[in-house]
Amino acid sequence: MRGRLAWHAGRAAEDQVEQRYRRRGYEVAARRWRGPGGEIDLILREAGRITFVEVKAAETHALAAERVSGRQAGRIAASASAFLAGEPGGQDTEMTFEVALVDGAGRIEVVENAFLF
Repeated sequence: MRGRLAWHAGRAAEDQVEQRYRRRGYEVAARRWRGPGGEIDLILREAGRITFVEVKAAETHALAAERVSGRQAGRIAASASAFLAGEPGGQDTEMTFEVALVDGAGRIEVVENAFLF
């Protein structure tokens, strides 16, 4: 039962984050996209740039941030590379990696340029 609740909470957090980006003019290119490194929660387009977003939910933003590991960042980067292979600009496409932290009250904090490679 706990796993099912966590899945629904994660899905709700992703929905909230997606709506926040849409209100800012981003277009959703993919949701829960699977690549060789694993899943990327949201892939967005805005002004010719691709934004890869990892969504983390926890009681506080600090706890949510602790759930992002260096290993996970590497897996997201591997999947992002595979996604970019299908873009017209390929690996030269302008991109950014962001982490959206969602706390227990539904507040969202976005960490821009979260992964620097």
